[in-house]
Amino acid sequence: MKIFRTKNLLTDNLIYHHRWNVNPGYFYPRLSKMLVNRLVPTLGLSAISSVKGLRTFLFFLLSYALLFVVARRQSFRDPTSIFFDAMNAYDPVYSAIRLEQAASFIDAASNAAAPQITRAPRQPDFCLGIATIARKGARYFKDTVGTLLEGLSEEERADIHLILFIAHTDPSQHPAFAEPWLHKLADQVLLYNASEIDINHIRSLETNEAKIAGREKALFDYTYLLKACATVDTPYVIMLEDDLVALDGWYHRTVAALSSAEEQTRETGAANWLYLRLFYTEEFLGWNAEEWLNYLLYSILVVCFVACVLLIFRKLNPYTRSFLPNTIVVILSGVFTPLLIGLFFAAGRVTMLPPSRGVYQMPKFGCCSQAFVFPRSRIPELVELYTSKHIGYVDMLTEEYANARNEIRWAVTPSIVQHVGRKSSKGGDDDDILPPRKVKSKSQLTVAERLWNFGFEMNDAEALRAEHDAAKERAGS
Repeated sequence: MKIFRTKNLLTDNLIYHHRWNVNPGYFYPRLSKMLVNRLVPTLGLSAISSVKGLRTFLFFLLSYALLFVVARRQSFRDPTSIFFDAMNAYDPVYSAIRLEQAASFIDAASNAAAPQITRAPRQPDFCLGIATIARKGARYFKDTVGTLLEGLSEEERADIHLILFIAHTDPSQHPAFAEPWLHKLADQVLLYNASEIDINHIRSLETNEAKIAGREKALFDYTYLLKACATVDTPYVIMLEDDLVALDGWYHRTVAALSSAEEQTRETGAANWLYLRLFYTEEFLGWNAEEWLNYLLYSILVVCFVACVLLIFRKLNPYTRSFLPNTIVVILSGVFTPLLIGLFFAAGRVTMLPPSRGVYQMPKFGCCSQAFVFPRSRIPELVELYTSKHIGYVDMLTEEYANARNEIRWAVTPSIVQHVGRKSSKGGDDDDILPPRKVKSKSQLTVAERLWNFGFEMNDAEALRAEHDAAKERAGS
């Protein structure tokens, strides 16, 4: 019988199989090898010369694609990641729940006949001060106070001396001044004392032009409030801005954080510490450009380590030689490992190397002055610092002072408060835009809007309430 030969090897094999009924167990391995030899060069993968090698290559390619998808899903709230999604990352998830609880609390306080303050039988541990000025088109102050007080037990509330400072020469300019909740909830409503300060100078700082600069009056108000808290003689002073949301249970977490800070300070042999930070933004916790050489050296070490492991594994396991030829070792260590390292950095530092829970030192990259706890013993020198500088930003002046003196600065993770003030107290924003707003890029946000703790929004409201209830039970037992 005449056999018709063709120029196409694949067709030729099929003809043989059809005409002579070749054993499939003999035919299909040869066909697979023929396909690899023909297709791999076409795909630009001529270095992979075996079916097992191709399978290994495809397996890692698929794994990398899956890891890429996972990294993208997990890192969209990480501002240090290339997968950061500004459109959704700034959504106030937990904050929205907390604001609803605060609104209900303030409404109840406004309608109550009697003051809402429980006086402590002893000196409180905290003087909590909040300075506020009216903002056109936005009101945060009432919500801030509501989130701080909602859910507190009588014992917790009694441990706080709350000073609410209406920082206007004419306090009636602030809408909260005429509202009943303010005087019912505060231990002290602080106003400017014209006999102690140059009230005319302060009035000159309330113009729109002076507000935009904002460097003198804001510092003066902060100092004025610090002095007021110092007279209360509490061990600690908590200074908060008026556009924050405090999580349910902030009090017992702050107490625990202070205990840890004190203990760690003693362990370091230091005499004191400067502040405990209750808020920071992850915006500045990314990969540091000045450390690029370290990142490069570690990456090279990882590549070499992977190559050595593969070679040793192949030597100790002869069975693996068929699917770990030199070309595969080169591809896995020289191609896929760098790709994985790149994905590691792309996912963001906060995602891959998140700050540990608890209290730790944050001498750099901590921003800003939204929520500080100061030991009372440090208040006199801070007042002297701010008074001598006269003009400047609280956070920058404090950090310069701390850097010059190598002061210990603590921060607590997770953040205990959230900054929700999308409209700056200095003015100059578009008054028609109310928070939150959807944007495609961080570049579309103002500086105030970018002060956001992304991890705060992942809090579970029910879990926090249960944790707070358990803390109150322990304190009462």
